[in-house]
Amino acid sequence: MDSKRITTENDLKIAFHIRKEVFVEEQGFQLEIEFDEFDALNASSEHILVYYNEKPVGTGRLRVVDGFGKLERICILEPYRKFGLGKIIIKTLEEIAMEKELSKVKLHGQTQAEGFYKKLGYQASSDVFMEDGGPHLLMIKELMNE
Repeated sequence: MDSKRITTENDLKIAFHIRKEVFVEEQGFQLEIEFDEFDALNASSEHILVYYNEKPVGTGRLRVVDGFGKLERICILEPYRKFGLGKIIIKTLEEIAMEKELSKVKLHGQTQAEGFYKKLGYQASSDVFMEDGGPHLLMIKELMNE
């Protein structure tokens, strides 16, 4: 189990395939809203893949928004969800945020994942709101730069 930054268009296509399978096909989000202007390989977004037995099975991205590192599009293919890969995605994105000298990260977590994010040090910072057709919470974490 490991993760890596996406640096090629081919790896980005793999991440898009994972996101489409999880968010569109499994969870029913609209294809048109899943992909946006922040999906290109450029300085405004950092994308990662996480691997299980050398197979890419999860992804996430980080953007800098209002002085925060914003963790987005975090997902893992269904058969690989109980192996601790979500934690690897979050930790990798947090490390990238620290490299960018950001002291706080935030995310819009689906309400069903609130407990997972709390275990990783995130705190709910909003009431439930609807985003992309599903209930979410704003969650924030202070990073400890060492």
